Amino acid sequence: MAYMLLMIEPPTQRASRSRQEGERVYARMQRFAAELQEQGVLRGVESLAVESAARVQVHEGRPRVLDGPFAEAKEMVGGFFLVDVTTREEALAIAARCPAAEWCTVEVRALGPCFLESRA
Repeated sequence: MAYMLLMIEPPTQRASRSRQEGERVYARMQRFAAELQEQGVLRGVESLAVESAARVQVHEGRPRVLDGPFAEAKEMVGGFFLVDVTTREEALAIAARCPAAEWCTVEVRALGPCFLESRA
């Protein structure tokens, strides 16, 4: 089963790091991704840019685009790992090993349909 590990971080966290600190953090995350790749569970990983964020809603057929960054946001999704493991417990164990769990929250979500299946 596939699980998305979302890196939920404060929106100002990246800007508060020096370049050297940012490079050190990034290197740790790259090593972690390489470990997951070697284990054969990594399906995808990306860091997400903050400044290019936008939200889109369609109301009465008209799209509304709100450009970020979003000042009202208390947290942002800074990146993700997409892993394929057998159980939720395995996904939680990977999240606990993720270096980002030391400076942000790692949210674990199973991939699934956007509808509820009937139980008839």
